[in-house]
Amino acid sequence: MIHKKEHLAPKPSWQEPDEEADSFRTYSREEMEVLKRTNRSAFSSMSPWAIILLQVIMTLVMAVAWSTFANPRGLTVYTYSAFVGGFIGFFPAALFALRMGLANKQKNKSPGSLLAAVVSGEFLKIAVTIALFVGVALSYPDLQWIPLLITYVVTLKCYWLAWFWR
Repeated sequence: MIHKKEHLAPKPSWQEPDEEADSFRTYSREEMEVLKRTNRSAFSSMSPWAIILLQVIMTLVMAVAWSTFANPRGLTVYTYSAFVGGFIGFFPAALFALRMGLANKQKNKSPGSLLAAVVSGEFLKIAVTIALFVGVALSYPDLQWIPLLITYVVTLKCYWLAWFWR
């Protein structure tokens, strides 16, 4: 019997087993603690409450800036609008942090329950933000939107500052 020599095409790289990816090592609790002590920056995380505090501080700074540089000076509708914009920025973030704190205190945490907490927390955050914007727009017709929106955006940029500080 004559067999044809089959020409096999080389396997694509995604089909070839990667020895490094297939092998992994499980670290003990003590080894993980040593790793965390030696490389703190890789394992560090910032508290969400520190970010919210930064947002509150930036709200106050923006309100002072609007009361100082706006015309007329002092506690005017510009200052009030800046406070409202900052509140719309940090209040939903505080609700999200509370939701995640409650999820972390559960006795039997599973990845699914933590994912549900993140999704429900984000939904709550978005819904409250929209409700606050609509409520403010309907309740306060003399509100100045420029200071409100600028302060709101500044509070949102606090997440970037926290990311750079890490």
